[in-house]
Amino acid sequence: MAAATGDPRALMPGDISSQDGCTDMTGIADALSSEKNGIVIAIEVTAGGKKDAFPAGYNEWRKMIGCRVSAPALEGRANKAVIELVARTLNRPVAMVSLLSGATSPQKRVRVEGISVNEALSILEESG
Repeated sequence: MAAATGDPRALMPGDISSQDGCTDMTGIADALSSEKNGIVIAIEVTAGGKKDAFPAGYNEWRKMIGCRVSAPALEGRANKAVIELVARTLNRPVAMVSLLSGATSPQKRVRVEGISVNEALSILEESG
């Protein structure tokens, strides 16, 4: 299925699982980058779903980790849910997680303080 970009390799939000139904997390490290006091994670959010999930697959083309939240993309509810879910998944207080960009987009960059890329990778690969 071609995405709205016209690129047949592009994946739409939610199209991040492998064909056998298992979540493919190969290359997940490309979605994380190190910062002075923590990391930044590239996340592709699907809001208004049935249940929350992070990680929810990996979009290899966009180099983004999938995230599903049940909160609607209305009045910042989905953004708040993403921050809470990322914090819970990575065992960090909500105060250590912040949205860097993408407040009105499904493609977001989230900063997580007090964690290394290697520690986050270990947690995410175990969770996925």
